[in-house]
Amino acid sequence: MGNIEDRQLRGGTEIILLVEDNSAARKVTKIMLEELGYRVIEAVDGEDALKKFHTNKDKIQLVILDVIMPHGSIKPIYDEMLLIRSDIKAIFFSGYTEDILKRSGMIEEGLTFLTKPFLPAKLASMVREVLDT
Repeated sequence: MGNIEDRQLRGGTEIILLVEDNSAARKVTKIMLEELGYRVIEAVDGEDALKKFHTNKDKIQLVILDVIMPHGSIKPIYDEMLLIRSDIKAIFFSGYTEDILKRSGMIEEGLTFLTKPFLPAKLASMVREVLDT
């Protein structure tokens, strides 16, 4: 019987599109996900994300998106992904708090949100939870 931390760090083999403009943050998050067994496709901005999503739309099971990008909110990019694949699952993350982002209209109610910085266990449990629903 494993402890609670072992259960939270349950990974998988799914393919995840990680959209993060900060190269250091992207690299750390990619390593966290790969250590859990996931395969990660990296995107550096919204345009790159859409291109990679379109190319791999049948393989990607989850997108993890930084809410604030150099050219504004990621929300229009996510909306475009939904037009390509209405069933795509997503986690949004930011250094800003969820309530600030909701008030500013950058994210909506009902979206899965993770505040940066986050611990590997929190990322692991949230990714698994979203993929399993």
